[in-house]
Amino acid sequence: MGLPGVMAVKWSTASMLARFFLQLCAQVILARTLGPEIFGLFAIGMVVLTFAGFMTGFGFSWSLLQRATVQNEDIRFAWTWQVLVGLLTMASVYGLAPWLAAYFREPRSQFVIQWLALTCVLTAASGPSTYLLQRDLNFRAIGLIQVGSYGAGYLLVGIPMALLGWGTASLVASWLVQASVTLLASYALKPHPLRPLFWYAGAATAISTGRAVFVTNIVNWFLNNMDRVLIGRLLNTHALGLYNVAYNMAAMPNSLLLGSLQPAFLAAGARLQDQLPRLGRAYVQMLATVLVLILPAFVFLALISEDLIRLLYGPAWQEAGWVLQILFVGMPAYVVWGLSTPVLWNTGRQHFEFALQLPLVLVGAAGFYAFAGKGLRSAAGVAVALLVLRALVMSLAAMRALQLRWSSLLPDAGRSLLLIGLCVLGVWAGHNATTGFDNVGLSLLVSVLLTLCAVAVAIWWRPYLLGTPTIEMVLRFIPQLNTFFHRNDLPPRIDVVGEQRS
Repeated sequence: MGLPGVMAVKWSTASMLARFFLQLCAQVILARTLGPEIFGLFAIGMVVLTFAGFMTGFGFSWSLLQRATVQNEDIRFAWTWQVLVGLLTMASVYGLAPWLAAYFREPRSQFVIQWLALTCVLTAASGPSTYLLQRDLNFRAIGLIQVGSYGAGYLLVGIPMALLGWGTASLVASWLVQASVTLLASYALKPHPLRPLFWYAGAATAISTGRAVFVTNIVNWFLNNMDRVLIGRLLNTHALGLYNVAYNMAAMPNSLLLGSLQPAFLAAGARLQDQLPRLGRAYVQMLATVLVLILPAFVFLALISEDLIRLLYGPAWQEAGWVLQILFVGMPAYVVWGLSTPVLWNTGRQHFEFALQLPLVLVGAAGFYAFAGKGLRSAAGVAVALLVLRALVMSLAAMRALQLRWSSLLPDAGRSLLLIGLCVLGVWAGHNATTGFDNVGLSLLVSVLLTLCAVAVAIWWRPYLLGTPTIEMVLRFIPQLNTFFHRNDLPPRIDVVGEQRS
């Protein structure tokens, strides 16, 4: 990942951080105002919408990212079919809304599904501009669009409507405004020809790529959403609301990480398709960073999750605390999965993602049918097990494609266990120090401070505790720490995708 890729990740990370804090604030206010049942109704609509979104995309715009060069005909063809499929999907979702509401045994969800159907065409029409910006590694523009559209949808529209008593309509309006602003802003920053083109010489290649993306996305939809589909069917909207908020909260930092790294890694990796050793070094460094930094961080979040729910969301959401704890533990596996898929696409193995994960759909469905009806904790456990299985399958395939060995990550796994131990010790000490005060905020504050101090002291005492791959990844984005990490004699430095150097 050269300088453009590093800058892309920096801009993407900055924008995702801004969106993370916006999303956290908005979700807390909305959750406290609306309650679990309203969020459960909206979750039903979102399950349908994400499936419709995959149907709408069909990968036409994705093909723009994969091509070595892009001509106006490529863009016109992608945009034409994106919009046509978007319109067809919108009409289908609107017409099927009564049947879908009956499946979830929730008549009130029909309103949500029908209005959210509008976003099918909005999202489809914005696809070409968004992928062209990604192709240019212009993550500054993409980040500004994401932050601005979310702020417009939720801060300017959703929260005021919720406070005025609009209920589910406030969440629906937020999503529609967000999608509309994304469409207008992305096209304004990356305009492209709008004249329809139904066929041309390169259409077969675009359709082939689109077909692979389509079937892969369908499999991913089932793996990502079957938990909510079956919870909504087997339990009720209240339980689905609790689960959905817990899942969204667990996924916030996960989305921050994956949203920053995956697009830049995919775009930069497309330029390294013929340089597998460099791509392999980049992949190993990212996996090492997940083990050493991200996994301990998520374990720490799991340990304080019940206090987080009590402090942020209030007593109405208390049941979501234990579910959040389970989900936090599994989220690093989702990051590993997300970093593995670009490797397969950039090594000509794009069909592997679909073929390898298809059996997991059956495994996951059987697990959720067997356990989801027993309660939210059981459903969360199945969801985490499925995440781990996906990560193992996809990362093994990526390692094989790059001719790498898992044994190279064993030292980083040991470092991860040590840091996890420090996190457990910090939280345990924090809880014990504040037991007599019965104050959630104080317990959280002391636990965070003690954990940060324990980890900081360990790294200060032994900087190489993080390991060379993780240190090099950190220095890529924070070069000012170079003096700190290399104040002692460390092993030779290795670039993220460069050659070994002294």
